[in-house]
Amino acid sequence: MNEPFALPQSISFKAYADVLQSYDMIKYAVNSLTIAVVATGVSLLIFSMGAYVIARYDFPGKKLFYILFTLTMLVPAHTKAQPIFSLVTGLNLYDTKSALMLVYISSGMAMSIFILKSAFMSVPKELSESAEIDGAGFFRIFWQINLPLAKTGLSTAGILMFLGNWNEYFYAMLLTTSPNNRTLPLALAFFNDAFSYDYTKMFAALTIAVLPGIIIYMFLQENIQASFASSGVKG
Repeated sequence: MNEPFALPQSISFKAYADVLQSYDMIKYAVNSLTIAVVATGVSLLIFSMGAYVIARYDFPGKKLFYILFTLTMLVPAHTKAQPIFSLVTGLNLYDTKSALMLVYISSGMAMSIFILKSAFMSVPKELSESAEIDGAGFFRIFWQINLPLAKTGLSTAGILMFLGNWNEYFYAMLLTTSPNNRTLPLALAFFNDAFSYDYTKMFAALTIAVLPGIIIYMFLQENIQASFASSGVKG
């Protein structure tokens, strides 16, 4: 009998090959990657503009507007399931990737604006004022000056949104039914019975699911730490 705590005698990647070939894991991973990347990219584009306006301009109700945004982080995600389901079905987007993209874009709004606002506040106002004196317009000041200098906040918000979208399970289960639109976390749940007695394949599938997040964080951890330090000082 093999010792349960003994070191492995050899290294084999056969379980990964079996999982990828037999259970359409590549298709589900591509679905998750497509949805997560599109939702994250659109979110950064929209929320960076909103955070920039909140950080740089004064307008009536600004503080109340920002407080309401941040308070939405306290609302549990599952409490919004019924209105989101009704909206998606009313738009005829049920069981589509577009439905998940729309939900994921909205779900990261409060957190992203909170992070990006602090990032834009850390950019010296004098740079924008100098560019305005030289004749630069609003969009040029935003795109060419403030946005590049807020890259730490953009990286942090983007990584957190991507990881949240990549690992999201509840709305993927609620809003999709067909295998063609199934995401990787949902596929793992469906395959639980198949993997229940084959721990080698089960852990291989789990490794495939968590590996992208680990790699992304490993390469961009310095930007995340810098952004959180900036948020603590400026926010």
